[in-house]
Amino acid sequence: MKKGIIGKKLGMTQIFDEAGNVIPVTVVEAGPCVVVQKKTKENDGYEAVQLGFSDIAERKVTKPAKGHFTKVSVPFKKHLKEFRLDDCASVNVGDEIKADVFEAGEKVDVTGITKGHGYTGAIKRWNHHRLRMTHGTGPVHRQVGSMGANSTPSRVFKNKKMAGQYGNEQVTTLNLSVVKIDAEKNLIAIKGAVPGVRGGIVFIRSAVK
Repeated sequence: MKKGIIGKKLGMTQIFDEAGNVIPVTVVEAGPCVVVQKKTKENDGYEAVQLGFSDIAERKVTKPAKGHFTKVSVPFKKHLKEFRLDDCASVNVGDEIKADVFEAGEKVDVTGITKGHGYTGAIKRWNHHRLRMTHGTGPVHRQVGSMGANSTPSRVFKNKKMAGQYGNEQVTTLNLSVVKIDAEKNLIAIKGAVPGVRGGIVFIRSAVK
């Protein structure tokens, strides 16, 4: 991983390129993030940097976390995330990482928590087809349907698509393009949609594929 940053999804809009084409983009407030901890191969078995994002009042910080920040004289942060960068040696504790770490035209992967829909049926959750809404179909218009054969295997197969919790899970969208960077306001415009609700926390990294 070459670069990484923590951000907050602000919402979607559209911008125009030089040719006048409309580009749908998601605007992310990326950083500024501060390096809270630096992990080394000697002490931790791997190399990584821990970034902190979004200031938080001291009264809202737990006692262990307060010691974690105070030890390195870093302001209290609400969100922490590790990034295994290729060049961790060039980053030091206390350094600030801003949106201009990325460039327009770069490919990135964005990770976020998807919108939660609660407990939903198979039609909404898996896009199943319903039965006809006519007389004689019975009260099973939106039910799952067959669970499988009776005597063999005499059970429901694992991963059968059924009703259940839908959404509210971590998802990573790969190979999105950075369209525009506003370094002064720490904004990154990413082409297309990214996971999560408006105001949700997202993690942006250099594309791995």
